[in-house]
Amino acid sequence: MAEVELRQVDKTFPGGVRAVRDVTLTIADRELVVLVGPSGCGKSTLLRMIAGLETVTAGEIRIGGRVVNDVEPRHRDIAMVFQSYALYPHLNVFDNMALGLKLRKTARPEIETRVREAARILGLEDLLERRPRQLSGGQRQRVALGRTIVRQPQVFLFDEPLSNLDAKKRVETRAEIADLHRRLRATILYVTHDQTEAMTLGNRIVIMQDGAVRQVGTPLEVYRQPRSRFVAEFIGSPSMNLIRGRWIHEDGAWRLHGRDGEVVEAAPGVAPGVAADRDLDLGVRSEHLHPGERPPSLQRAAWCEGTLRFVELLGSETMLHVTVGKTTLVARASFEFMAAVGTRLRLWIDLNHTHAFDPVTGKPLV
Repeated sequence: MAEVELRQVDKTFPGGVRAVRDVTLTIADRELVVLVGPSGCGKSTLLRMIAGLETVTAGEIRIGGRVVNDVEPRHRDIAMVFQSYALYPHLNVFDNMALGLKLRKTARPEIETRVREAARILGLEDLLERRPRQLSGGQRQRVALGRTIVRQPQVFLFDEPLSNLDAKKRVETRAEIADLHRRLRATILYVTHDQTEAMTLGNRIVIMQDGAVRQVGTPLEVYRQPRSRFVAEFIGSPSMNLIRGRWIHEDGAWRLHGRDGEVVEAAPGVAPGVAADRDLDLGVRSEHLHPGERPPSLQRAAWCEGTLRFVELLGSETMLHVTVGKTTLVARASFEFMAAVGTRLRLWIDLNHTHAFDPVTGKPLV
């Protein structure tokens, strides 16, 4: 396997469309890194440049210490799995997996060994004689994975490989890819727009927006310590709640007056930890919003009141959508919490787990 280095990589398409902007990133040997971001953020273009399917406008790409900007895709020693399975319908599973090796004139015994080992890893041993039409979507995706494994490349590139699967198969195949990484100790760069996929798969996550890298870190780092309002809203399900307003110290109490009619009041003797009379976007995750009575363990708290407009019953937990002013906040409650739509609810905010962002730049306020 090999390290992948990107140094100030840029991509501008004809017409002046700048798809990738000054990306500098290192993917360590045997690391699984996930590129995540909304559609059009440049993540797939970046992956295609590493594969050699797109030219680099500026900057440098290194694989295993070798500059590959002008190296043909077939000589980069990478393997790519696309959104489409791209299996040959007239070939069985064995021959689909072996085709690349046959084209490279690999010896038949070596082909047999590699294909059967990949089939064992992916649980395809009993399916080698089947044609693609006889397989489920998840099985076809595993065959596409097997086709890349048998090549034994330095780097694996995955471009949204699970987007064609249903929810259950997506979870199953995601687990298989994570297990595959542990077994092969492979260098993998994985692209997705699904932040849940990114959180569960990556050793590190790279969040992109408008062609640029906004934050790089472990899943928990980017979830707990977002470096911008964009990252805070994009990572996490549901998204981080945001109240746009200003903390004011009046009559001995701290209150946040929201732009859309929200009022958040700190508990007596509690300060929010930011300067007064400054516009900000207050962010709080759903698990740090507590409906009903104030939890005894909540030391630094503030509260607001709103109307319950929607309840999501998820079995193990309940998501409460509460309208405060003109803003809807989502609070996470236990499955035992009961309240009717239209009920007035008090939400307690854990001030030890709030975030403050500049409303203009989106950067954290300290």
